Amino acid sequence: MKLETIINDPSRIKVNEAVPFEILNDDYVGKSDGVHAVLYPITHEEVVAAVKYAIHHDLKIIARGSGTGLSGATAPVAQELVLDLSRMNRIHGLDESTMTLTVEPGVQLHEIQEYVESKGYFYPPDPGSKNSSIGGNVATNAGGMRAVKYGVTRDYVKALRTVLATGETLELGSINVKSSSGYDLKDLFIGSEGTLGITTRIDLKVIPLPKYKKSYVVAFEDLTLATRAVAAILQEGIDPTALEFFERDMMDLSVAQTGITFPVAVGKSYLLLTLDGDTETSIASRETELQRVVTEHQAMAFLPLNSDELEHNVWKLRDNLLAAVVNYTEQVTMDETVPINHVATLYEYTKDLEAEYGVQLMSFGHAGDGNLHTCVMRGDLDQAAWEEKKAIVLEKLYDRIAELGGLPSAEHGIGLIKKPYFHKMTQPLYLDMMRKIKTAFDPENRLNPTKVI
Repeated sequence: MKLETIINDPSRIKVNEAVPFEILNDDYVGKSDGVHAVLYPITHEEVVAAVKYAIHHDLKIIARGSGTGLSGATAPVAQELVLDLSRMNRIHGLDESTMTLTVEPGVQLHEIQEYVESKGYFYPPDPGSKNSSIGGNVATNAGGMRAVKYGVTRDYVKALRTVLATGETLELGSINVKSSSGYDLKDLFIGSEGTLGITTRIDLKVIPLPKYKKSYVVAFEDLTLATRAVAAILQEGIDPTALEFFERDMMDLSVAQTGITFPVAVGKSYLLLTLDGDTETSIASRETELQRVVTEHQAMAFLPLNSDELEHNVWKLRDNLLAAVVNYTEQVTMDETVPINHVATLYEYTKDLEAEYGVQLMSFGHAGDGNLHTCVMRGDLDQAAWEEKKAIVLEKLYDRIAELGGLPSAEHGIGLIKKPYFHKMTQPLYLDMMRKIKTAFDPENRLNPTKVI
């Protein structure tokens, strides 16, 4: 069996020197030793044929999308056959009678959001990488800014069509609203990082688009005060759509990279919130409560973003935070999650580590659901000092996260780079059950080997 029997278009087959740089080089794992080949399927049938080719030649398989992942989950390690699904990028349509959008895995998040909003509907999951693929979002159960109110990707996946490691096709879930019909295998695949199957079609739930929304920036003297205000905002029933936090130093990096002005001069740490609803009166009353709550928690400034342009620019700055840090220095971006009452506790611990080890740590993330992105930054450390201090700081941070009842990943996945910490933090029996599930679906460990478990 030859590659040309799978795909009869030579432009969709890459081998040897033709393999793209981004396939072989992962920002967090480094450069791989190579792959067997890269295929760009455009149909379900081509994916099935590719899996059968891999079985025939005893190859491992990695499926990937836009390549925006942050955990090394699509990094080649064993001369794999790489299936790049970015060209399976068709939106098949919106069934308004069931409020179901059917898409292929290579469709990018912003395309989905723009498509459904043009028709008066809303797809709430909103990860920072708007050019991430929906297949990748499903593979990591991506969350994003609106998770505090609307939930994560899993909450909006109705059904999946998946190719198993045997080449068989498995239909998971349905467009029915309710089900108590056997095991929920669909939810096993969501967040499995390509280790159980290769998704070729996704049915997504959409909801009516809220008629109104408004965003706000709230400034504080430090991030501890900001995160302590978060619990009060949630307890008062203000019901924010998004509730983000970040530090001034990190925002300054984003301002320098984008050229966009951040509209608040005072403070060192900030909350960025959005309220949405079907009436302006509803938003206005919650805005009054929001201002009262943050004022009681020592806010230095409360700024409603009263124009579309201002709101767009501030959210663009927020979306660009990680890219700004990546361009500033070598770093490791964590994706930890802790109970929301411990967000301030963990942040304070990062500052203790910063002082003790001389490694800069900056934090931003989703305050409303306890998901921090702590960036451990190299700065001007030499290579030896960086490697030594990075290892110590990460070990101590993950140990503290475990003590607080947290987990190593909220939305980016485990991949390769978090695997040692995940295994250390997880009950051995839990890992054993995961391995049994993996073996049931992929007995020859063909799909994305060495990742997660």
